Amino acid sequence: MDIREAIAADRESAVALWHAAGLVADHNPPGADFDRAVASPQSAVLLGEIAGALAASCMVGDDGHRGWVYYVSADPSRPREGLGRQIMDAAAKWLKDRGCRKAMLMVRPTNTKVLGFYEGIEWEAEERSIFVKWLHPKFPDSQDT
Repeated sequence: MDIREAIAADRESAVALWHAAGLVADHNPPGADFDRAVASPQSAVLLGEIAGALAASCMVGDDGHRGWVYYVSADPSRPREGLGRQIMDAAAKWLKDRGCRKAMLMVRPTNTKVLGFYEGIEWEAEERSIFVKWLHPKFPDSQDT
């Protein structure tokens, strides 16, 4: 699998994969998330391609303290091909190359099927409480896709 950073023209295919993988929540506008990540030097969307077709993706970001990984996805029609491991290895490398000492990701409580995957690629669960404050409406009127 060839892995590269996404450009603006990759938006539609990346967002479609995130939808196919069941990662899009009603309160997250994935297209806007993609646009912000691609536009910022502190973040990127990584794409894994096989023969030019999108097979895996994730969004990475360096907040200046920790590295974060979001939208980890692999083509659901290609299970058990190691695509998730490869895109996560690329995410870890991207963050490490920028000086991040620790990479983190959050898993929704409704997505327990992925816990074994992360443990299998040597990510550790840590007990945390997450507090949020919405600074903008939960989802813009534009119904971003």
